[in-house]
Amino acid sequence: MQMEGYMGKGEAMETGVKKGQKDRKAWKEQTGTAARKKLEETEKFQERLNRHHDELRWLYMELYENDSMFAELLENMKAFWLERNEALKTRDESREADSGWYRQNDMLGMMLYIDNFAGNMKGVESRLDYIEKCNVNYIHLMPFLDTPEGRSDGGYAVSDFRKVQEKLGTMEDLEDLTAACHDKGINVCMDFVMNHTSEDHEWAKKARRGDGEYMSRYFFYDNAYLPSLYEKTVPQVFPTTAPGNFTWLPDAGHFVMTSFYPYQWDLNYRNPRVFNEMMYNFLYLTNKGIDIVRIDAVPYIWKELNTQCRNLPQVHTIVRMMRMISEIVCPGVLLLGEVVMEPEKVVPYFGTVEKPECHMLYNVTTMATTWHTVATRDVKLLKKQLDIVNLLPKDYVFLNYLRCHDDIGWGLDYGTLETEGIGERSHKKYLNDYFQGYAGDSNSRGELYNADPVTGDARFCGTTASMCGIEKAGFEQDEAAMERAVRLDVMLHAYMFMQSGIPVLYSGDEIGQVNDYSYKDNPLKAADSRYIHRGAMNWAQAANIADGDTVVGKLFGKLGQLERIRKREKAFVSGADTWTVETWDSSVLCIGRYYEGEKIYGLFNFSEFDKTAWINETDGDYVELISGREMKACGVDIPAYGFYYLKKI
Repeated sequence: MQMEGYMGKGEAMETGVKKGQKDRKAWKEQTGTAARKKLEETEKFQERLNRHHDELRWLYMELYENDSMFAELLENMKAFWLERNEALKTRDESREADSGWYRQNDMLGMMLYIDNFAGNMKGVESRLDYIEKCNVNYIHLMPFLDTPEGRSDGGYAVSDFRKVQEKLGTMEDLEDLTAACHDKGINVCMDFVMNHTSEDHEWAKKARRGDGEYMSRYFFYDNAYLPSLYEKTVPQVFPTTAPGNFTWLPDAGHFVMTSFYPYQWDLNYRNPRVFNEMMYNFLYLTNKGIDIVRIDAVPYIWKELNTQCRNLPQVHTIVRMMRMISEIVCPGVLLLGEVVMEPEKVVPYFGTVEKPECHMLYNVTTMATTWHTVATRDVKLLKKQLDIVNLLPKDYVFLNYLRCHDDIGWGLDYGTLETEGIGERSHKKYLNDYFQGYAGDSNSRGELYNADPVTGDARFCGTTASMCGIEKAGFEQDEAAMERAVRLDVMLHAYMFMQSGIPVLYSGDEIGQVNDYSYKDNPLKAADSRYIHRGAMNWAQAANIADGDTVVGKLFGKLGQLERIRKREKAFVSGADTWTVETWDSSVLCIGRYYEGEKIYGLFNFSEFDKTAWINETDGDYVELISGREMKACGVDIPAYGFYYLKKI
């Protein structure tokens, strides 16, 4: 018998015992390490909770008076914190240490539809190099959670807050995408639709079957009496396409509140179960790597009889609690509020220095006033709007944009316009006619949305490029008109970058993408003209971004130059002093910015004619940042649709 390598039974048993002892020791060490790690994580959570506990409990009890539900909320917050991965926790800590990280001049956003941009989430991940070339470090992924086909309102009717639309990918794909973005220094924003769910949501299905627990999560009424009382004071969001604020459900024998569309059922935040569960959805999504949460339709989320059901005090209580929950569990996450009102009226959604709410808000009215200025060639109203924004505290961060996924509503300051003899109805008609190309020597192209023949009101849809005349010039093969249209497009972006806050591009604007009329061939989209500016990304055109002889290359190159200047010059930080300057020409806007000894003036000609800006700054020489030419900041001649960035030497 071969004895080499042979191990006797006793020796084998001894070896097995030793191996078992080593395994148990290793297991104890690992268990001990895991236990210590969990203890450290728990202590960190408790430390953050302690900062906010008393206020959070006070606000919660003010709304709900329910100790057990508050205790459940805290337990689940702790669970989500413990589940948050190490990379995200490291990101949280770095942002806690630099709470103003998003107020710098290096932030540039881009909104995009995942399917239009690159097919699905994996496709977006494969296009991150292109996004980097756009100098973008913040992408807003338009709604991607599960929605019913044909009844989604562009993705804002969510049927499952924890599932990605199958055509776009999976939650694992989302985690991969956010991780890849973080590796490149790109932040990821998503829409969180708090006000309502789809009628296909699990809660809604159970409510429709008569389950009282789930009916209480919405606003159900078995007769028309209370709905009729609400209708007396609550404005209609879509009076032509979705009139009224309630929908009758014949199969359920009840009315349900539907502020937006009949398939979007308003949630009842008077029920603490709704608040808790929606916060769990919020934390689940932030744990997937989301950096910025856009809270959709914020003003609507609390309903009270005999009110407009807009901007009620309880809304601010909910947003404040959401901010604290975020700072406890995922402090690196920002809250972006969608509040469609003029800046001085959205200010309450920032909260206060001691009790902040949203980190950022949209600058909606300034966007609409910008296009009013294009159509009238008169900067007075825009100047007044900017003066109002510039007087607000520097801690308030606005997102500035020219176009987005939505229509343009003409919510202007008609009180001021009426002092100049401009009536609201006639002016809205002029603006809609102008941007359709029917009035005012317009080169714009686009379509109306939700036109109301009774009130004469309507909203406008179109891409930035089409509104600037690029579509018309291209169709007519008019080179001179194309040169003017490109100049207007670039000037508007240069002006947007000069505003305080974070500029956001709408995907395709960087290459001058025009209106896409193919939506009319899709029966699921044909009735919604907003799809005219939601066309698929034209990657064949994007291949020309380096070719300066093409419209695409000219636009991309000029916008890139502006973006690099903005990131280089510290006067563009959000905290800079900002003001407007009288130019003595109604078509020319001047914005000044000053920070830590550096001063820049932006001059913008909203006219198709050459102009002179008499700003009369005689405090020294300036350099024009685009050309590098030295200039005086007085009696400045500006070409049609031209602009200058003048920096004091």
